Amino acid sequence: MTDDLQRIPVSTGVTLDVQVAGDPANPPLILLHGFPESHRTWRDVIPDLARDHFVLAPDQRGYARSSKPAGVEEYTPDKIVADLIALADHFGLATFTLVGHDWGGAVSWMAALRHPDRIARLVIVNAPHPFIMQKTLFDDPDQRAASQYITAFRNPDLEAHIAKIGLSSFFDGSFLQHTDFDKIADEKPVYLDQWGQPGAMTAMLNWYRASAIVVPAIGETPERPAYLDGPFPPVTQPTLVIWGMNDAALRPSQIEGLGDYVPDLTLTKVDAGHFVPWENPQAVIAAIRAWEG
Repeated sequence: MTDDLQRIPVSTGVTLDVQVAGDPANPPLILLHGFPESHRTWRDVIPDLARDHFVLAPDQRGYARSSKPAGVEEYTPDKIVADLIALADHFGLATFTLVGHDWGGAVSWMAALRHPDRIARLVIVNAPHPFIMQKTLFDDPDQRAASQYITAFRNPDLEAHIAKIGLSSFFDGSFLQHTDFDKIADEKPVYLDQWGQPGAMTAMLNWYRASAIVVPAIGETPERPAYLDGPFPPVTQPTLVIWGMNDAALRPSQIEGLGDYVPDLTLTKVDAGHFVPWENPQAVIAAIRAWEG
C-alpha cells in the first residue's frame, strides 16, 4: 500500500508530482484536477477509492511544483493528453478508468475520444463535453455570458494585474466567487503557495490561451465553426457524469442532449456548485461506487 506524493519524469519531457495511493494490484484510476487546483482537488475522495483501486492523481503540467514549460503552445490539449498517456505508461497501465473535473474533465473527454484502447471507463465531474460547450457558446446566451471569464483569463495583461493586487486578493475576488469559503478556509495557504511557484500563474492561464474554443463576446455573431453543424464522434466508453447543479460557470445546457454523444451514459445530479470534489466529496464517492456496481 502506498499513499504519497512522488515526483515522476514522463516521456513527454515534463516531470509531474503525482499522489499515489492504494495497491498497484488493484484496478487503476487516474484522477485529473482542473483550474486553479492540484491533486488536492481529490483530497477527500482518494482515501475511499484507494481501498480497492490503485489511484494516481497528478499535478498536471503548469500546476503547483510540476514542470512549467515556457510558451502558450506547450499547453495545448494534445500535449496534456500526451502527459496522461505517458503517466499511464510509466506505471505500466495498459487500460484504466479516467476521472476528470473542470479542465481535467475537458482533457478526459479528449483522451477518451483519442485513446479508446487505453481508457476503459470515464468519469466526468462538472466538465463540459467539447461539442456541447462550443455549441452552447454560440446558441445559449446564458452559457455565453457565464463564460466571458475565459476571455479575461486569455488577456496577456492579467498576470500584471494579479501581481499588482496580490495573490490573496485575486483568490478572494475570483476563486471565492464560485466556492463556499468555509469548506476550504484551511486550504487557502496551500493554494497561495502553489499559485506562487515561479511561473505557475502564467502556466495555469496558458491552458485557456492554448485552447481552440471560441468564446464570442455578448452580442457578437462571429462565424460559426463548421463542425458544429455536422456529426461528432461518440464517446464509446461507459461514462459516468456527475454534475453539481449549482454550478455558476457551467450552465444546465451542458448536460442537455449529452446522451446523443455518449451512448453509454449514466448522469448523476448532485447538490454542489462547480467544485464538486471538495464541496460534496461523499456524493462523488457514492456516485462512483453505485456506477461501478
